[in-house]
Amino acid sequence: MLSLVLQLAVLGVALAAAALILISFVAFITATKMPHLHQYEEEKFFLNARGQKETLPSIWDSPTKQLSVVVPSYNEEKRLPVMMDEALGYLEERQKQDPTFTYEVIVVDDGSKDQTSKVAFKYCQKYGSDKVRVITLVKNRGKGGAIRMGIFSSRGEKILMADADGATKFPDVEKLEKGLNDLQPWPDQMAIACGSRAHLEKESIAQRSYFRTLLMYGFHFLVWFLCVKGIRDTQCGFKLLTREAASRTFSSLHIERCWQYYIAQDV
Repeated sequence: MLSLVLQLAVLGVALAAAALILISFVAFITATKMPHLHQYEEEKFFLNARGQKETLPSIWDSPTKQLSVVVPSYNEEKRLPVMMDEALGYLEERQKQDPTFTYEVIVVDDGSKDQTSKVAFKYCQKYGSDKVRVITLVKNRGKGGAIRMGIFSSRGEKILMADADGATKFPDVEKLEKGLNDLQPWPDQMAIACGSRAHLEKESIAQRSYFRTLLMYGFHFLVWFLCVKGIRDTQCGFKLLTREAASRTFSSLHIERCWQYYIAQDV
């Protein structure tokens, strides 16, 4: 019996090694040069609160805000208002307590088929286009592509990525800021703080089927084995980056629809 178990274990390791070699080979032969960031003419502008076109800034410009919040959104007309109310409520209160604090929220509509842009633009009209901007992409690029477009148009010294579904409490940005500061001194001004839901894992497992739980652990193992070993939750959409880290990371983005995996590789 023990011999059979040992043989199965050896076979499993051999199959895993063969799969890894195959994946590496396919990745090597299909690798392409750094993709060019294509930007439609309509994506180079945003509408101010009066509905007039203004040219978007660039990540390569000097920062003029302390914090930029990039919110990728695809068909989020229903969930976006909840997230925006919480985020802007927190940011406005923080600015009242500290008048030197400056921020902007950039909603990137990733080619939505609903009224996401119109819903977001109402916040631009309410708070002004210096604080809230809406970038509407001509076609759907994927979450990574949407985030990159927002980051490349940001003005913040630090850039926060936050999901439109409000899955993370926005005031938790203070925890990310503390984590980022704890990493100082930053090498070449680059640092990334990743939000984590690992402490909720037991609760989430109780709500999943055995099959989905097995897939989750399998994915976590691959990320741990192939990418990073020090981050328990690479898929949380709540991440804070320094401006230099954001520009370098997203300038090297090859896959626009798998941004969390790419960030995991780059951290």
